[in-house]
Parts: sequence; C-alpha cells; structure tokens
Amino acid sequence: MSRIVVIGAGVGGLTAAIRLASAGHEVVVHERAAVPGGKLGVYSRDGFVFDTGPSLLTLPQVFDSLPAGAEALDPIVRHVFPDGTVLDSCSSHEEFLGRITAALGPAAAADWHRFWGRAEHIWRASWRSVLRKPVTPASLLALSWRVGDLAAIAPRRTLSDLAWHYLRDPRLRMMAERYATYAGADPRRAPAALAAIPYAELEFGGWYLPGGLGTLASDLAARCKSLGVAIHLNSEISEISVSNQPTRVTGVRLADGGFEAADFVVSNVDALTVYRDLLPTPSRLARLSDRSLAGFVLLLGVRGRTPALAHHNVFFPRYYHAEFDAIFGSAGRRATLASDPTIFVTRANDPAVHPPDSEAWFVLVNAPRHGTAWSAVDWQRPGLAEAYGRHVLNVLAGRGVEVRDRLLFMETRTPHDLAVSAGAPGGAIYGTAATLVRPPNKGPVGNLYLVGGSVHPGGGLPMVTLSAQMVADEIGPAR
Repeated sequence: MSRIVVIGAGVGGLTAAIRLASAGHEVVVHERAAVPGGKLGVYSRDGFVFDTGPSLLTLPQVFDSLPAGAEALDPIVRHVFPDGTVLDSCSSHEEFLGRITAALGPAAAADWHRFWGRAEHIWRASWRSVLRKPVTPASLLALSWRVGDLAAIAPRRTLSDLAWHYLRDPRLRMMAERYATYAGADPRRAPAALAAIPYAELEFGGWYLPGGLGTLASDLAARCKSLGVAIHLNSEISEISVSNQPTRVTGVRLADGGFEAADFVVSNVDALTVYRDLLPTPSRLARLSDRSLAGFVLLLGVRGRTPALAHHNVFFPRYYHAEFDAIFGSAGRRATLASDPTIFVTRANDPAVHPPDSEAWFVLVNAPRHGTAWSAVDWQRPGLAEAYGRHVLNVLAGRGVEVRDRLLFMETRTPHDLAVSAGAPGGAIYGTAATLVRPPNKGPVGNLYLVGGSVHPGGGLPMVTLSAQMVADEIGPAR
C-alpha cells in the first residue's frame, strides 16, 4: 500500500482519490478552499442557487456513478442567431436534421449531415487512440494511426477550416465554431479534432443534475469519505518536495510549514502552477504561454418566468470572429472586452435552485484572462466589472431578451475572481488553450502525476474525469 497525496479537491482530484482508495492505497487530499469542488463551484443567495462553473454534463457513461435523478435535456442548447433564427439542438441526429431543415433549409441540413459524418470519424479515432490513454508529444507521434483516422483528424487544419469546408450557412458555422470555446480556444487556431466535441454532446446528450451540477462535487466528496480518504480543507500546498537520487517526489510542504510524506503525488491544480511554482526547480513547461480564454459571469436573481428561454441558450453576435480578435488580441493590439459578445444564458427550471415565481440566471461571456500582459485585461480596475455587466445586459436586451426591469440582484464574477477562488492563473478556465497535445499526465519528476482540465485529455467534466481514471490506472493497485 502506498501513501498518496492529492493536491486539490476538484472533480479530477476527487475522482483520482476515489479510484486510488478503492485500489487499496492510503489517500489524503489537501484543498486550499473552504469547500471541495474546485471550479465546480456553487453560490447561494436569498434562496437562489447558482452553479458558478460547469453547467452542462455530457458523456455520462464516463462517470463511475452520478447523483440520482440525472435529467436529459431537450433542447440541449437553444441557439439564437443574429437574424433572430432559433435552432434547438438535441441528441437524435434525425430529429436535429429535421429542426435544421425547418429553421435553415434542407441544404443546411444536408451540409450538417456531412459535417456530422466527419465529426463522428474524428470522435471514434480520438476515443480509440487518444482520449483514454496517457500521451506525450513523442508517444502521439509514435501511435499507429489508421490512415483514415489521421486523415479525419487533420492535424494541420483548424476547426474553423473544417466548418468552412462543410457548412455553407454562416449560422451553422457559428454553431460549429463555438465548440472551440469548450476548450478555451479561438476556432481559427483550434485543431479540427475538436469537432469531436459537438459529436459527443449531440450523440450522447446533455444532462442536468437536480439541485445543480454542484451536487456532483458533494457526491464525490461523500464517496471519498466513505472510502476513508481524508480531505483537508483550507489547506494550501506551498511546494512539492523532491529527492535527487532518484529524482522523485517525497511529499508536499504545507503553507503553514507542515510536511506530509508521500510515495506519490497527484496534482489537481493548473499545470502552469505546478511547473512554475510548486516544484523546487521550475520545469521547462513553466513557459506554457498559450493560455485559454477566461469568462465573465453575471449571477442574476430574476422576478417572474421567461418561457422563451430553454435550459441553455446561446445568443450569437453579428460578427463572431471579432469577439476572438478582442479576447486574444490581434494585429499587435492588446486584448480587450468584446463589445458585441456571444452571450450564454443558463436558466434551470428547477424549484431547488430558485424561490417561487423567479429564476436564477447564470450569464457567461467569453473574456480575456486577468493580468497586465498585452493578451490580458486588468479585471481589478475599479468599476470595470459592474460597467461591463450593464453592457452585457444592454446587448442581451438588443437581442430580444429584456431582463433589466426584472432584476432582484446582479452579481459579477471576473477572471480575477476565478484566479483567486480556484487557483487558476489569470482565471484561464481551461489552463492551456486547446492544442492537439496538452501537457501530459505524468509529471517531470518520478511519481508525480497531474489531472484536471489543464492537462491531457483536456477541459470539461468528462475529460477531467478521464484524466483521473488514467492516472489511477498508471499508479495501479496497492501491492
């Protein structure tokens, strides 16, 4: 039996702890926050409950178990395009083709069917060869790709390239390109392999957990405790200790000066933090610079009901690519806030998350990360968050959803807030922006492993869970 320290009680850390404890290891989790869950946060006020992190669950088959009552959503997402056209996605391909035909015409449906075939091939190749196996750039190159799989994944093409190749209707291109943001990337730079994301979402469905997705964190923490895993909250790690002969982890040093010995360390914090701050000698990977986008959030308590809204809603701008020019900077210009952003609104029809005759709205806008570099914005600038929040509501009103006269309250959450609460440098939601290969799960020193959205296989609850499963399998059962 080995003693294993897990740094961080996010979904990746908790899942790894459950798997490792079930395999007979002694497992201890240290979490810097006062509650478990990491980015899967929850905020409550005046009877309203908000998921402040992920709000859509996909690939339910990936999870060892889910809290009772998971509900399949239809529509999965309601897409509202600049011309007012509405398209509801669903998990039946034939039904979705019918909806596309009704909203955009038969030619658009035929285009989507062809795109869907390519996305399915990418998904199956990725699932078979990449998503469930630890990889490094070297091991990826050594994979025995099937010729057809390699052609489908098209490693030299972007998601935007793929959308333009298959989809003539600009509204369908917007919808396809939006999936790059699921991995924190600009679709014009994100790999075409990300077409696997819409396939996974639409083939296996989108799900909601009654009471909110935060119940998943509570369930995972309860399972840890039932297996004898000790979870220490308000317990920050200041350093991963390493011996030189051989080069391997020996434990972790706590911010309060204490030391916890370990045979293995599993880190569920951002890879950049591990490489730059927690190792005694920063790794070359500390130079990771291609950071993901961040998010600006409004939490709204709203009077009355809004029947025109689905559970998840996306309101697209007229010039979609201008949003990414603003967020990531372009042509030597600094990053800035998008003046006409895509607006994502989640409104759960669940009495457990709002008082009667009211609604809890989670409003998300893609945003530059926090910082002073040319590719970031100083979100601590006085008045910025409140002013941009009002601007977002004005834009939403211009797209036909007026909520300003129904507000009970409005709170903001900026990338700086996420950086502080979840230890995410700059508030970058997914750590490293999407590339074909993210930082590996095996750390730069012996017996150190990394899980979570900043490492392979990527961001999102299913991918984070897969990273934990891979690491637990790599460490193996107690001997």
